[in-house]
Amino acid sequence: MSSESQPPSIFNTVEPVKSVKKKKLKSSYYERELEALQVELVRLQSYVKAEGLKVVIIFEGRDAAGKGGVIKRITERLNPRSCRVEALGTATEREKTQWWFQRYVNRLPAAGEIVLFDRSWYNRALVEPVMGFCTEKEYKEFLRSCPEFERMLVRSGIILIKYWFSVSDEEQERRFLARIDDTTKRWKLSPMDLESRARWVEFSRAKDIMFDHTDIKQAPWFVVVAEDKKRARLNCISHLLSMIPYEDRTLGPVELPPRQVNESYVRPPISEQTFVPEKY
Repeated sequence: MSSESQPPSIFNTVEPVKSVKKKKLKSSYYERELEALQVELVRLQSYVKAEGLKVVIIFEGRDAAGKGGVIKRITERLNPRSCRVEALGTATEREKTQWWFQRYVNRLPAAGEIVLFDRSWYNRALVEPVMGFCTEKEYKEFLRSCPEFERMLVRSGIILIKYWFSVSDEEQERRFLARIDDTTKRWKLSPMDLESRARWVEFSRAKDIMFDHTDIKQAPWFVVVAEDKKRARLNCISHLLSMIPYEDRTLGPVELPPRQVNESYVRPPISEQTFVPEKY
């Protein structure tokens, strides 16, 4: 990366991860707590829909810090019609000419919706300056305009919650090695992930600068200690539920109506249908 594209060095410290080694959670306890939290998430979603709220949750952090695992546990019991995940890929040539926030604005929620950003507009504060994908002018403009953009979102009625997943150098390396050894997880290791690993200190400084400019009163950063994936999931979901006062608006008991009976209806022969082979 040329000196012209280097981000300003406001801080020179490596990102600290303050955590104390704790006993591993029992699977039975974890599953029980997660299920209880997911029940509350369903109630929260029902309230968001009933009240016409607009919720945006941003997930940022180190590669392999556990963002995807938390997002999966948040969404797996929710109605996908009003809760969706946005994980934008590389911008098209046309999008590269647009205002930086433009393609993210198009994915913001309507009334009654929850949108989770797996990475977000903060790429301009982290990946892009460190990897040299933006100019210093573009980077500085983002740091100046992002707080105003987020204040505007909040003023418009959007509930904006931002999480940073913090993981140590040693734990990230352990997870990277696990991905290398597991064929089903190897796709998670992109060339960009490996390059970011090589630029650990630069990413730490970029994160410090980002916090200094964008940790605002209207939309503060909440740091999730992610050394233990299970604890991070429970802590993050519990905190999310505390951020939005809600009431139980879920449907009450449902009684199934009697199934329609029509003695004149004759089903076509089974032999005319093509079935999936029953191998199991």
